[in-house]
Amino acid sequence: MKLPTKAIIAKYGETIGHYQGNPFIEALPPIREKKDVINLLRGRVEFKISDRQLPASSRIHLISQLLNNFFHPIARHIDLETKISILIREGYVGRNISTGDLNQHIQNSYERTITKDISALRFDTAKSTAQSLSFIGCSGSGKTTTTNRILSGYPQVLYHPEHNFLQIVYLKIDCPHDGSLKSLCLHFFRAIDVALDTDYEEKYASKRHGIETLLHLMRHIANLHAIGLLLIDEIQHLSINKSGGADKMLSFFVTLVNVVGLPVIMVGTPKARFIFENDLRSARRGAGLGSILWEPMLNEPDEIINTDIIIRSEWNMFTDALWKYQWLNKADVTLSQEIRDCWYELSQGILDIAIKLFVLAQIKAISSKVERITVKLLRQTYQDELKTIHPIIEALRSGDPNRIARYSDLTIPSIDKKLLDLTSMIDKSLGYRDDISKYHGHETATRLHCMLLELGYDSELLVPCVKRICAQYPTDNMQTLMPIIMQELSIAQKTNDTPKQKSMNKISKVATIKPKEWNTLLSNDLRFMFSQKEHTNDFYHHLKASSDMIFDIESYLIEMA
Repeated sequence: MKLPTKAIIAKYGETIGHYQGNPFIEALPPIREKKDVINLLRGRVEFKISDRQLPASSRIHLISQLLNNFFHPIARHIDLETKISILIREGYVGRNISTGDLNQHIQNSYERTITKDISALRFDTAKSTAQSLSFIGCSGSGKTTTTNRILSGYPQVLYHPEHNFLQIVYLKIDCPHDGSLKSLCLHFFRAIDVALDTDYEEKYASKRHGIETLLHLMRHIANLHAIGLLLIDEIQHLSINKSGGADKMLSFFVTLVNVVGLPVIMVGTPKARFIFENDLRSARRGAGLGSILWEPMLNEPDEIINTDIIIRSEWNMFTDALWKYQWLNKADVTLSQEIRDCWYELSQGILDIAIKLFVLAQIKAISSKVERITVKLLRQTYQDELKTIHPIIEALRSGDPNRIARYSDLTIPSIDKKLLDLTSMIDKSLGYRDDISKYHGHETATRLHCMLLELGYDSELLVPCVKRICAQYPTDNMQTLMPIIMQELSIAQKTNDTPKQKSMNKISKVATIKPKEWNTLLSNDLRFMFSQKEHTNDFYHHLKASSDMIFDIESYLIEMA
């Protein structure tokens, strides 16, 4: 038989306990340890410190990769991977192809399809070992991204030559926007077609089958291809009116689990709670393996067990991991508590907002020539670029469940447009020297230039010196060329600049910097600090709150007394 494009020939490995002797489970990847889960989920971001000296247009491209590539696994992600691993394997325990259990399920589902009776059986010994999982979290909490990354660790289609059988390990579908169960069934058939190169959707959609027939066919196909897990995303789109009521909707999902033996994960925003909380019986059914409620991260301090053991809080770990990916000339190495707290205040611990705010703030830092992230810059970015999310952030700050429920479907529209707008601002701004282009793509020269800039060798002598040395030693590597260039630059600098000239240059620079450009100075410059204070705050209290430059004599005297 011709195998589908996505099919992989099953290779069997050792497994544990009651999973042994089941080809469907033995063909899966080994059960992952925590460190393996972290490696699977962690995003891959291309980052070199020397890239901070690249032209603004190049840095914007590097910053933008964070939107799709940055992913820092935290405890909730690892917990979800474990539950999905259990769901898939436990669901196959009762559908073992080598013992005939799967065939009994297929025969029973065929009987139900023919008789249109959900309780019809040919084999009453066929038992379901499947469980369900309801997964609720506000938009932006990382539900879809996390499940996609977890499922990417499994082959979707496995072919078992000995049994001439195609196994679908998982199937992920999005709930249709029209909210009907019929459309959900058609989405299911379409996903099967994509996985197996079949034509179920065309076959069943064209015959105008009723919803009951489609549901029976969907259950039968789920067994026919031994689907290991059905993940239904955006479950909040299901409509009670178009689906015959919440009871019918929940009964449909429960049937998939208890009768067909298919594990189901239902993923949605808090708007989907009506599916599980219709009554006590429904809530119990929807729980299955458990219910997961992903709330925004809390801004908690690290927990100090003793002098040797510190347990980092999730927010601190997440922000520290993200903070190191900065392509700004004057990026601060460490993340201050003041900036961390402001970051949380403006994102309320929602991962998607935290990342987007960080990306937009970096691009705004380039366009404004501040070239570092400050509290003032974060607030300005939030105010100018993220107006659409202000209502949900204010609702989250209030802690009022009724206000929060109104904004459970959080979206940040047109993020690409905002990036382009900020890029356009940078293109129009003046004063950026694009020295990199003068090397005409010479990789060694470009890398040497960026590294020397990072070390503080920023002068008009840099480009001609690098070009001359690279031409003089075309086959030498960077380790050889770097000390040669550094020595030449030092000699040239001493020749061109006398101490008197250096002093005059510094005086001239100080005298020509206008107050509106003070935000581009070094972080420890008093003028830069003045540019960062709020208009309503006096400079003394700003320094006292944000630096250690003001000595609190009153508190000191009280403490000493």
